[in-house]
Amino acid sequence: MFSVSDLAIHYSGNYLFRNVSFIINKKDRVGLVGRNGSGKTTLLRILAGMQQPESGDVVIPSSARIGYLPQEMELSSDKSIYEEAIAAFDEILELKRSIDEYGEEIGNREDYESADYQKLIHKLSEANEKFLLMGGQTLDADVEKVLMGLGFSRNDLGRPVEEFSYGWQMRVEIAKILLRKPELILLDEPTNHLDIESIQWLEEFLYNYLGAIVLVSHDRAFLDNLCKRTIEISDERIFDYKASYSEYVFLREERLEQQKASYNNQQKQIRQIERFIERFRYKNTKARQVQSKIKMLDKLEVVEIEDLDHSAIHFRFPPAPRSGKVVVDTRSVSMSYGHNEVLRGIAFSIIKGDRIAFVGKNGEGKTTLAKMLMGILEYEGELKFGHNVQLAYYAQDQAEMLDGTKTVFETIDDEATGEMRSQVRSLLGGFLFSGEDIDKKVRVLSGGEKSRLSLAKLMLKPSNLMILDEPTNHLDMRSKDILKSALLQYSGTLVIVSHDRDFLQGLTNKVFEFRNKGVIEHLGDIYDFLHSQKLRSLRELEQKSDKGISKEKEPSKNKELYERNKQLGRDIRKLNNHISSCEKRIDVLENDIAQMDELLMDPDKHKEVLSHPEVFKKYNKIKTELEAALEKWEGFSLELESLKNS
Repeated sequence: MFSVSDLAIHYSGNYLFRNVSFIINKKDRVGLVGRNGSGKTTLLRILAGMQQPESGDVVIPSSARIGYLPQEMELSSDKSIYEEAIAAFDEILELKRSIDEYGEEIGNREDYESADYQKLIHKLSEANEKFLLMGGQTLDADVEKVLMGLGFSRNDLGRPVEEFSYGWQMRVEIAKILLRKPELILLDEPTNHLDIESIQWLEEFLYNYLGAIVLVSHDRAFLDNLCKRTIEISDERIFDYKASYSEYVFLREERLEQQKASYNNQQKQIRQIERFIERFRYKNTKARQVQSKIKMLDKLEVVEIEDLDHSAIHFRFPPAPRSGKVVVDTRSVSMSYGHNEVLRGIAFSIIKGDRIAFVGKNGEGKTTLAKMLMGILEYEGELKFGHNVQLAYYAQDQAEMLDGTKTVFETIDDEATGEMRSQVRSLLGGFLFSGEDIDKKVRVLSGGEKSRLSLAKLMLKPSNLMILDEPTNHLDMRSKDILKSALLQYSGTLVIVSHDRDFLQGLTNKVFEFRNKGVIEHLGDIYDFLHSQKLRSLRELEQKSDKGISKEKEPSKNKELYERNKQLGRDIRKLNNHISSCEKRIDVLENDIAQMDELLMDPDKHKEVLSHPEVFKKYNKIKTELEAALEKWEGFSLELESLKNS
């Protein structure tokens, strides 16, 4: 058990949090949430012993070990992947060295009856017993299991760490923490460095882990599937919920409503007391009651409403220009980096209106294909675009491609053309850049601010084929939800590379699975893909035969399953179209009602409205139509949910 008592810390005279107390029990799975800058990372650092609080205590059992993964860290190693990972077992490796030394010394001695010899035998026996208890006999297997679970291949294990990208090196750091098996694991945005397969493997590993876990993440699905407790940092306090993230969001809204009601009731009570004091302050007969009321006010513990950050990006993508029915058509496309073949003989078509998720392990070619579509990389084979295809691209490292010497305003203004030139400030405001913010140099922006600025650049030119490579990196929950909403309303064709399952859910109608240099097309969204494959996780794909991987869009060998998936895709598309039509009709009707409400509430037009009774008839008719449209929408939505769960 880990105990936190009356913790407090502040920066620049302002408290991040104070009087914070909670207990972490064995096998707790805690999601730590709060707006950016609320103190989540600071609290993790305090728990890890890397930062001292202003006041308060963190009580950690003397024998307990803590594993901490920060968001970013300086990495440098000349070891191989395997050597770096196995270094996590310092104590076991030292024990093994002692066992080898004892064995060598025993082999060189002949004084079998001496006390020293017997003592040496006893030391060897103790060391061997401890070695077995600590899992020394499965050391190699454990290292290989964790590294391969995090996405490394067996061939990677002997390669130097420095050959790998920063993200892959961070996976080694995650592996070292898991292998040490600490009593408390602290993770700050661990999924930033992982693909979907590795995220699901890590999720399963942590779910069955024997120790306690506290993590910060913007991956809603990861939090929901792993954490059954949520601690929110807000207004210098913490709120502890015995609930998953989604349940917490609901309970938090309830809490805020209750808080608001209590505040309003108390303000009403205060006003009544103040009126009484003011009215009878100078009447001798009421002096005692007045003093009593004054004391009551002094003792009153004022209910405060939390200072919530309601700022959020707000935008819609420009309408997509019309394009031909076939947006992209490929035949026998291959791509290699030198001798490293990434894609071999792939063939697929992207049809107007397709919304496609690229999934698969890092390094299987998702980003490579996205860059090939954009003309950034050369390839062999045939890749054709249809009539009037206009592309927009958000690269995985888009934020780093911005010119750091330019200001926020210059970044957009320099590329804006036509009508957009006069709307630059308005556009930046929609992405939370206003006032002095627009004069900031890009180089001083945070990762989230750079991501928002990069998204703003997508708005400058209309497109009908949008390719987004990991667009949610560095975005908070609210910004991701707003981006998803904007993409749902986007009228063009969409290709998304993402490891965020919650973000992908319902956003795409096809999945392109990248595996073994090939691409397989599946109908439905990410969860339809998992369900149709009858997989508990994407990791299990590795257990299937590679024979099913196709260079063309081939039907499954199991014809019945293929036909079922095909029909399922048709039904899902049909229901999505019905739902979309209902939503458009609902928008129109709600807009009509809003306009009529404005008319009916206008006192200057009251007499005019009363002289035209048909206005009320029309108003009631629209409300009836709206109720019918809402019922239809609900029916189609329930049918779609039932179909997905069938």
